[in-house]
Amino acid sequence: MQKIQAQKVRVILADDHMLTRAGFRALLEQLPSVEVVAEAGSGDELVRVAQALEPDIVFTDLEMPRLDGIGAIRELSNSCPGVRAVVVSAHNTADMVKRAAAAGAAGYVMKDASSQEFGNAIQSILERGTYWSPGVAALLLSKTEPSPTDVLTERQIEIVKRLASGESAKEIAYALNLSTKTVDAHRARIMERLRMNDIATLTRYALKHQLIAP
Repeated sequence: MQKIQAQKVRVILADDHMLTRAGFRALLEQLPSVEVVAEAGSGDELVRVAQALEPDIVFTDLEMPRLDGIGAIRELSNSCPGVRAVVVSAHNTADMVKRAAAAGAAGYVMKDASSQEFGNAIQSILERGTYWSPGVAALLLSKTEPSPTDVLTERQIEIVKRLASGESAKEIAYALNLSTKTVDAHRARIMERLRMNDIATLTRYALKHQLIAP
């Protein structure tokens, strides 16, 4: 592989699983021109560390506690525009890739990528500002249905998750400190916006968009 640059590229890794970070760090440390300067276990920690250290690149997972990867990328795009954020994820859906790009991600790499591909990604980001894995790049151009956040409010998304998980209107009302009537009104509006008629269809929608675990 070609040498990336004389001065080491300063990198921060973010993933809520320590073993994943350790494996990722070992992979990146095979690249002589890369220096891992810090790790983070959550999105808010990533933002704090990146603001303090101002690395060249951050590699971040999407699913993290307190602040997810998309939120962290959006924060860094505003507060540290010189830091390039790259998603490293097992998810390769068009919706997820487009959300990352809209938040300000400079690239997207799959978790099973080789050290050589990560080296290529780093070199591409330094030279051209972006890197999207070949299988991911096509997703940016694909036509997809609107994401849940495009058509539903945060409250409605929370209710979708609970309905799809089998909770009754009464249980949801109690958990969210709402009246049952309000929950029923939200449900009617959700069904109207998504053009659905039953919970089974709503559950498939929630699974498809990863609002609930399979």
